[in-house]
Amino acid sequence: MEPRLKSRLWIAAEIRRCAVQDITAVVARRGDPDAGAILLKVNRFAAGCVVHGGSYGRDGQREWIAATGAEPVPEADADAYVERRRDSDPDLWVLEIEDPQGRYTLGETVA
Repeated sequence: MEPRLKSRLWIAAEIRRCAVQDITAVVARRGDPDAGAILLKVNRFAAGCVVHGGSYGRDGQREWIAATGAEPVPEADADAYVERRRDSDPDLWVLEIEDPQGRYTLGETVA
């Protein structure tokens, strides 16, 4: 299995990747710098939000699951999901991506 990229480095790289595309990305919650789980809240404003939860597949590569479902949900529902996860995982990172134009795509596998 390949070594895993530390959470803080992955977050920093994703913020930079978004900045290059002129997409706002903000750390809404800092978690464990080395191995904290990561949630991505993609906010498309009027079009709703999708929260992606990261995990690792059998091959050791990061995979993403649409934790709030395949269809966007209202922001209040996305925030409620994030809050429940924060309550149960003190090491959790939350990266909020503001993308009203729908340009953001994950760089890794979405399951």
